[in-house]
Amino acid sequence: MEMTTQQVLWLLLPALPVALWVAWSDLKFMKITNRAVLVMAGIFLVFGLIALPLDVYGWRLVNLVVVLIIGFVANALRLIGGGDAKYAAAIAPFFAPDELGRVLILFAVMLLAALVAHRSARGMALIRRLTPDWKSWQAGKDFPMGLALSATLIAYLALPLIGR
Repeated sequence: MEMTTQQVLWLLLPALPVALWVAWSDLKFMKITNRAVLVMAGIFLVFGLIALPLDVYGWRLVNLVVVLIIGFVANALRLIGGGDAKYAAAIAPFFAPDELGRVLILFAVMLLAALVAHRSARGMALIRRLTPDWKSWQAGKDFPMGLALSATLIAYLALPLIGR
């Protein structure tokens, strides 16, 4: 189901500041807080009910459960952090289940872009001077996945608005 502009805005506008907060927090502290996860899930619970038909809303909530289970397994295997797993589950209902392939491609692109941008910025003296206390600069091989997850959510919701 393609969402109307109004439906997209009902979801994008309240989610945008939280997604930006998560990206910043993960860059600065290498942490996605439970508060951010709960706020994002709450945004979907409230605004998804306004924006989407009830049957679509229900199926989108299934995304949350499925991604949460996958995330817990991936975290137990030390493939991703716990905050990343919980945040991925919290944003999962924003994505249409029938667009999984598109979402995974978008995530791959955003992950690569975020990795290149982060590693490039980390090597720039001016950026480092402006953000000297960001833990992600010293995180070694660890990566602030909240940056890529938030970018994926924002792009997924915003791209249809650009194409209209």
